[in-house]
Amino acid sequence: MKGWDFPKALASGKLPPAMMLFGASAYMIDYYIKKLSTLYAPQDEAFKLYYGEYNFTSAKAHLSQGSLFGGSNLLVIKSDKKIPKKELDELIALVAKSPTNFLIYAYYGPDYSTSFKSFDPKKTASDYVRFFEPKLKEAVPLLQEESHRIGLQIDYAVLSHLFNSQNGDIALSINELSKLVILNRPIQSKDIDALVYSLADVKLDDIIANLLEKKDFKSDLAQLLESGEEPPRVIGNISSFVTVLFKFLAHIKLNGSVTSRAVLGFQLPPDIEKQRISLATRFTLQHYKEMLQLLLDCELELKHAAGQDKDSILYAGLLRLQSIL
Repeated sequence: MKGWDFPKALASGKLPPAMMLFGASAYMIDYYIKKLSTLYAPQDEAFKLYYGEYNFTSAKAHLSQGSLFGGSNLLVIKSDKKIPKKELDELIALVAKSPTNFLIYAYYGPDYSTSFKSFDPKKTASDYVRFFEPKLKEAVPLLQEESHRIGLQIDYAVLSHLFNSQNGDIALSINELSKLVILNRPIQSKDIDALVYSLADVKLDDIIANLLEKKDFKSDLAQLLESGEEPPRVIGNISSFVTVLFKFLAHIKLNGSVTSRAVLGFQLPPDIEKQRISLATRFTLQHYKEMLQLLLDCELELKHAAGQDKDSILYAGLLRLQSIL
C-alpha cells in the first residue's frame, strides 16, 4: 500500500487484519502503531512482543487461543531483526482463521526485502506500508495534532519554523513541543530561536561519516543528544548505516560495481552515493565484523542500562569503534 493511501484507508477502517509497517521513519511507524491498535483493539487488548521479547512460540500461542473475553485479539511485534518468512506466513495464516485476530508487525531494520513479501494483499488478508521521513506539509499537521493534545498554543508558521530548525526530524520536533509547554503562553518564532537548539547544520549521517572517517564527532553528537535524541536510537542508526555500507561493499565484490538503486531500491543523490561508496570500500570484511559486533554490544548495554548514564555508554562505545578502524 502506498504511504499516501494508508491514512485514508485507516480513517475508513478498511484495512486487512495483518499489517506490516517499516521504512525510514521510526516516529511514523510508532505513530501508526497507536492508530492501528485503536482500530483493531479499541479496549487496548494487545499482546506486545518488543525486540528481544519476540518468541515465535509465544506469538503463535497468542493467536491460536483467541480472545479470552470475546473481544479483539491483537498481537503487536516490534523488531529491528528480521523474523523468518516461514514464521510470518504462519502468523498471518492464524490471523485469517478468526475475525477477532489481528497482527501488527513493525520492522525497524534496514533490510525488509524478504519480510514484506509475506504481507501480500493478493494472496492473504494482509498488506504493508513503507514510511519515509515526513516532509514539511506532512509533518506540520502531526505537530498540530500533538500541540493540541498537550494544550500548546502555536500556529502553522511557527511549527514550520520549529520543524526546519530540527533539520526536518519529526521526532525531535515533537520532543521540543513538550519543552515549550512550560512557557504557558502562545509560542512565537522568536521563542524557537531563543530556546530551541537548531540542528539545521547537524545531520546524523554527517556525524556517522565523521565517526567512520576517524574525525571529531563528539561536539556535534553532544548537540544532538542535548536536543533530546536518545542514545539507543543513535546506536541503532549507526548500525543500520554500517550495514548498508557492507551491502555496498558486498555488491562491489560480487559485481565489480554498485549503484545505490541496486542496494537500497532507490537512487541516492550523486554526491551522497559517491560518499557511501567511498566509505564502503574504506573498510575490510574484518572491520565490518568487528564494527557490527561492537555496535551490537553497545546497543545491548544501552537497553539494559537502567539508571545509568547512557550518554557516557554511547560515547565510550563510539570511541572504541574508532579505535579499531
